[in-house]
Amino acid sequence: MKNARPITPEMIAAFKASYDADREARVLTAAASHSPLGKAAMDPMAAARLENSFSVEVKTRGITAQQHSGRCWLFASMNVMREIVAEKCNLEKFELSGNWLGFWDKFEKINFFLESVLDCTELPVADRTLDWVLNGISDGGQWDMMVSIVKKYGIVPASVMPETAQSCNTAELMRLLNTKLRKDAIELRALAAAGGDTAARKDEMLAELFKALCICFGRPVDRFDFAYTDKDGVYHVDRGMTPVSFYEKYIGLALEDYVSVIHAPTADKPFGKTYTVKYLGNVVEGRVRHLNLPMEELKALAVAQLKAGEPVWFGSDCGKFGNRDDGIWDPDSFVYGELLGGLDLGLTKAERLDYRDSAMNHAMVLCGVNLDENGRPDRWKIENSWGETAGRKGYFVASDSWFDQFVYQAVVHKRFLSDEQRQALSAEPIELAPWDPMGSLA
Repeated sequence: MKNARPITPEMIAAFKASYDADREARVLTAAASHSPLGKAAMDPMAAARLENSFSVEVKTRGITAQQHSGRCWLFASMNVMREIVAEKCNLEKFELSGNWLGFWDKFEKINFFLESVLDCTELPVADRTLDWVLNGISDGGQWDMMVSIVKKYGIVPASVMPETAQSCNTAELMRLLNTKLRKDAIELRALAAAGGDTAARKDEMLAELFKALCICFGRPVDRFDFAYTDKDGVYHVDRGMTPVSFYEKYIGLALEDYVSVIHAPTADKPFGKTYTVKYLGNVVEGRVRHLNLPMEELKALAVAQLKAGEPVWFGSDCGKFGNRDDGIWDPDSFVYGELLGGLDLGLTKAERLDYRDSAMNHAMVLCGVNLDENGRPDRWKIENSWGETAGRKGYFVASDSWFDQFVYQAVVHKRFLSDEQRQALSAEPIELAPWDPMGSLA
């Protein structure tokens, strides 16, 4: 760095003297020394405004737990779909298999990774795109990626393919899988450079990794019997089902009719346009597609779907202005800047995206909204997948100001779109770079 200015002893002395003379800073030091910043900065009187009552609410049946895994996007999807099964079968509670979806997602991501490596064989190791591909695979995903998995493989009840120690504690396995995939990438690139048969070798790699997934998650079933006792004590059994026939009979959503709407207010993404992201996906036949809309339009679509009795899958930055114990998300309930001596932490949503301060990192389900006297949202009810010990017995409340600033995506049925929005959705999507913040995985 040319002309870089170092920190000098004189500067340190001046900073220390300024701190020593600031009585308020010393009081804040005492507070920050004995509590996590989130607790020390939380204003309980402000948080008390987030009442646990809503003018529009969709019935849900209990809280699920993704445990120590990054499968929130799959659990949010299952939390939407399981309500249909429970209603059809007159059940008080019901869960779908996160292990089933997680298995096929990882297997498809393995293939997606290897195909991406083969697509980048002409690029040098230092190339930014190849570097991005070599990040490997993760638990995270997008709504469209779930759709690709369910349409191809179907889904099963949780009792048919239950969780294992590895499916709900994925970090160590993911590290090992990515080490193996990078080793495979080295081999495929060398084989391609030598003019060898990369397709045959890739199939052998897939077979090795399929076996590893079966060892960790269990072998996916081909057929199963769906047996249950309903709320009236009546026993039912549906024999010889396949995962696809179960989905078609007991869920039956036309998943292609649901669309991902995003709010990305950055200069490079005009509203009313459709976007996709290069090298983002799991099933190579699928495609992630986003319609970028102003926040007021996104919220109107979410409210319309809630009023119609349907929950809404959505993606947000859950790491900002939240309290896991109290079950809230609200920027007005936290005084971080004041606690830290008057720091100005204010950024616009566009600035947060452009300067990598925020991006979508968690998917949940909107199951309620409170509308004020003017019909505008002031708080939202959220069904999370962190178990019943988090939040308000598993549910959270978000203020509308938090929704504005930190919600990036909602999935709604296309019947709620306006003609103008439908037309924008039908356009060929603009491809974004792999590292674009709208390519972030929940």
